[in-house]
This record gives sequence, structure tokens and C-alpha cells, in this order.
Amino acid sequence: MSSDRERAMQAKAWPFQEARKLLERTAGGTPAKGHVLFETGYGPSGLPHIGTFGEVVRTTMVRQAFARLTDIPTRLITFSDDMDGLRKVPDNISKREMFENYVDKRPLGGVPLTSIDDPDGCHESYGHHNNAKLREFMDSFGFEYEFQSATDCYTSGRFDETLLKILEHYDEILKAALSTVGPERRKTYGLFLPKIHDDEIGLPRYIYVRPKEVKPDKGTIVFRGPNGKLIETPVTGGHCKPLWRVDWALRWAALGVDYEMSGKDLIDSVKLSSRICRILGATPPEGFTYELFLDENGEKISKSKGNGIAVEEWLGYAPWESLSLYMYRQPRRAKRLYFDVIPRHVDDYLSELAKLPEQDPAERLENPVWHIHDGAPAAGSVPVSFGLLLNLASASSTEDEAVLWGFISRHAPGATPQADPLLDRLVGHALAYYRDFVKPKKRYRAPSETEKAALRELAEVLATLPADAEAEAIQFELYEVGKRHPFPDLKTWFQALYEILLGTSRGPRMGSFIALYGIPETVALIRRALAGKEMAES
Repeated sequence: MSSDRERAMQAKAWPFQEARKLLERTAGGTPAKGHVLFETGYGPSGLPHIGTFGEVVRTTMVRQAFARLTDIPTRLITFSDDMDGLRKVPDNISKREMFENYVDKRPLGGVPLTSIDDPDGCHESYGHHNNAKLREFMDSFGFEYEFQSATDCYTSGRFDETLLKILEHYDEILKAALSTVGPERRKTYGLFLPKIHDDEIGLPRYIYVRPKEVKPDKGTIVFRGPNGKLIETPVTGGHCKPLWRVDWALRWAALGVDYEMSGKDLIDSVKLSSRICRILGATPPEGFTYELFLDENGEKISKSKGNGIAVEEWLGYAPWESLSLYMYRQPRRAKRLYFDVIPRHVDDYLSELAKLPEQDPAERLENPVWHIHDGAPAAGSVPVSFGLLLNLASASSTEDEAVLWGFISRHAPGATPQADPLLDRLVGHALAYYRDFVKPKKRYRAPSETEKAALRELAEVLATLPADAEAEAIQFELYEVGKRHPFPDLKTWFQALYEILLGTSRGPRMGSFIALYGIPETVALIRRALAGKEMAES
């Protein structure tokens, strides 16, 4: 294609497919509000987590792709549902006993998160505290976004017009909503949660109640309070909050949201909220349903179970770019999210990064790295893979960055921590991963007689090679030695090298590893194994 825009129109990568769907929605013109609005949601009952990252980074990738298709301005809102109540006491807070009084206890609802004191005492409320953590989280990754709060939107009157529309269409919306709930819930189901003051704890609650009367002309509902008395209250100004599926539709309509992703578990909610949005006279946003994360046993990731990986945990063992690659890949397929996937995603990122300069403009649009960095990665390729760094740490039994840099500088003389910041990060991550996941599982075994004979020959062959032999030359000799001994196949030979020399069941391409680790060092490693010495002494 002759232009960048034409190439983008033909790109097959999923962010471009989503962007073209959004462009079709606009009919190629700028919406009346002057921009296309992307939205991501956040529930501040807990801290930002890996799902928060995934939703924002994927939405950002679609937004970046959209910018290659058109000059229509865009905005990204990260919306905090901070008027919600707590469904349970969070696991990671102090003063847990205090929070027991604030939990949603139907028919009494929960205390709004922005009405609960911050247990750490550093913010106006617990909701404000977690909102601040969200902004810190977003800023740490350099996301371009605008923060918006449910509390601000409701209490400022920004949602008032749409709240009154819900009241006008109350019966129609209620009929749509009731079709999705069970018989018992229908008896008490109402579209609005009115706010009352809980005298026992001195804080407001939004309670679950079906109105006795709806008054669209006055903008109010009448309901029976916990004390049995009838109360009339406005639905505007934060005096009422719709149930969340209605609330989601209200937000789409009031803000003019054009695009929002959601998980597979919310498919039915998307359908109902979209129906309500149309009743309100608005067009629901374009959507994208992503699959959920699974743990190593194939079970759904749950923060309460603690069976997943937190963002900070991933970032302790690998660069953020590798996590972005994980989020980019096959978002509509359920994927296992556990620590063993980290090294592969680091090396896959490095592989894609190395390809980018050699690819033509159309091919680059299909490269995940283009989407991770909006077409402009800050770093070039690195001379050493993450897997090799792990195996260097394992072979040398080190947790010292200087030791790894000693090997690296010999292999790539111009590489330094200052000149190669990405590689420097990888060294630190590799040592952390080695310490926590590789080292505890290292299990060396003694060689068999067949393996001893092959290892002796390998040590002799390697000793004849020049110290700076290329990886391919070393790999050739490894194959030749393996062929001369009665192994069932060469895979068995290399498996033996991993288990005997590295103490692991899997390992690197041995020619590359030996070139980096050093031929004399590898010969010494083999001789220690043949002598039956503990490899941990190496």
C-alpha cells in the first residue's frame, strides 16, 4: 500500500480490526461531542490488579490503532465506581473489624467507598485512597488517560439528565431488567438504590428496595425505609444510585462512551446494559469480550483465592513489556497466568523486538512490539536471551549481577549496564527469577556410564576449540558427539546435559549457552560432574 493509513486499513492485527469497527461506527466523521471516547472501569474496593492493567493496555492498543486510521480526536476515561459498597472485607487492609460494619448486608446495601474512612489515614476516604493508587498505577506505565469518579459525576449533577430519563422510562427498563433475574429477586427488585443515613454507624448506605411510587414529573421515588416509614427522595444529585447494570448503561449514555472492553463473565450484563442504553435513546459502545485468566490448574484467577500473579510480582521477575505481550496475545482465548509463563514471554518479546527493524511497514503493524510501543520502541535488540541469563545464573550458581555482566561483556564487548538499560533490567529480573523459581528446584543427577563416556569426549572436543568459537560451531560438535554414543535420540543427549550440568529438566540451546558461559568454564563444569562433585560448589 502506498500510505501508512492504507496499510493500517489492511492490517490484520486485532487492535486494527477493533479500530476499523469503531471507525465504521463514526461513519468516518467526528462525533458531535468532538471526539471518540474510550472507557475502562475500575472497582476501588481493592487495589489495581493485573486485570486492570490488561484492560487498560488492550484498550490503549485499540486507541493507538484508531489514531493510524483517522484524525478524529480520542479520549480515554478510566472510570472509578467509587460510590459502590463493599461486598466483603478486603484482605489487604488494616482495621478489618471496622470494615465489617460497612459491608453490603441486603436489604441494607453497602456504605459508599468514598464515605468510608481511609484506614491508613492518608486520604479523604478509603475510596479516595484506592483512586490515588489507581492513578499512581496508571502513571507508572505512562498511560494517557483521564480519571473520572462516580461520586463526582453523581454529586455534581453530571448524571442528573440521564437519571431523569431512567425515571421517565422506568417501567420499560424495569421490564427488561426483570427478565434477567430470578423469581425471588423480582419481588424486591427496583432500578434505584436510594440513600439513607445509617444511625448506628453514622454513615450513608444505598439500600435495596422496590419503590412504592415513581414520580417522573417530580424526579423522585417513594420507598419504605428500614424504619417502616415512607420516604420520598430525588433520584438526582447522588441521592440515588441505579443498580449496576442500569448504572453501566447510564454511564454509557451520559458520557457518550464509544468503546469499552469487558470480560467473558459480563456477556449477559453487556446485553442488558446495551438494551437499557437504547431505551435511553443512546447507542451502546462498541465492545470487545476478552477471556478470563486461569491458574496453572486451569481454574479461574481469583484475588480472594490468591491463585494468580499480581502485577508487581510479574514486574519483579520481568520487564513490563513482557506483560504487555501477554495481554496482546489471543485476548479472546482463556490463558494460564502463572509464574512459569514469564520467561517465555520475555524471550518472545525480545524476539519480536529484534524482528521489527528488518520488517517492512506492513509487517510491522502485525508485530506485537509495534502495539506495545505505539510503533516506536525505545530499545533495540539485546545480545542475550532471558533464558540464557537464567541458565548462566544456574550454571554459575550466582545471584550477583556483576558475575552475569562478566559473561555478557565477554560475549558482547560493547554491552554495559549504562549503554544497554533493557539488558540491565533483564539481568536483575533473571537473578530474581533464578533465586525464587529455578534455584529451589535444581536437582542434579549423576551420569550413567553411557553419559560419562559422552561427557568425557565432549570435554576433550571442546578443549580443542578456540575460546571464541561461534555458537553454531559448538552446536555442531555437540550433535556429533551425541551421534557417536548409543543414545535413543539426540533429544535424550541434550536432556542429559541439562539434568547433569544445570540441574534442570529443560535448558537453552547448548551451543549458545557454552559460547556465552565460556568453553573453559564448560569443560570445568563437565569435569566436576564426572568427578561426582556437588554442582552447587561451582
